[in-house]
Amino acid sequence: MACSYLVRHVAVPGPGFVPTLRALITAKSWWDTVDVLATRFTGGLVSRHPSLVTVMDEWSGDDNMWLVRTAILHQLHYGPATDTGRLFGYCEAQAGHRDFFVRKAIGWALRQYARTDPDAVRAFVEAHRSSLSGLSVREAMKHL
Repeated sequence: MACSYLVRHVAVPGPGFVPTLRALITAKSWWDTVDVLATRFTGGLVSRHPSLVTVMDEWSGDDNMWLVRTAILHQLHYGPATDTGRLFGYCEAQAGHRDFFVRKAIGWALRQYARTDPDAVRAFVEAHRSSLSGLSVREAMKHL
């Protein structure tokens, strides 16, 4: 219910909500709540408050896999407004991550961005195929 409420009222919180968001993501984490918070709430929050990209930069290298997943997925619905430098940078930095959920997020984020720029995703995957997991590559290339 809390995730649905936040998504419905995504335009209300400001940057001061980040500590609460972090707590929601890291407390009793699982993909079903983290993914909603990452793709439907965090993305909107960062889009409205561009200074928060530095928080995503921090989260993308955090020890908590759910924060890493959130950073990778937060731009999922940005389409042409995606900051490809960040998307590809996060994916490259976490390519060898030990956790399934991070590797899956990499593939999902790349697959979604391929709807906007398939050539860029193909080029990224080809350039990083040796460091990306098989799961990330399969997910990224699923519709290409």
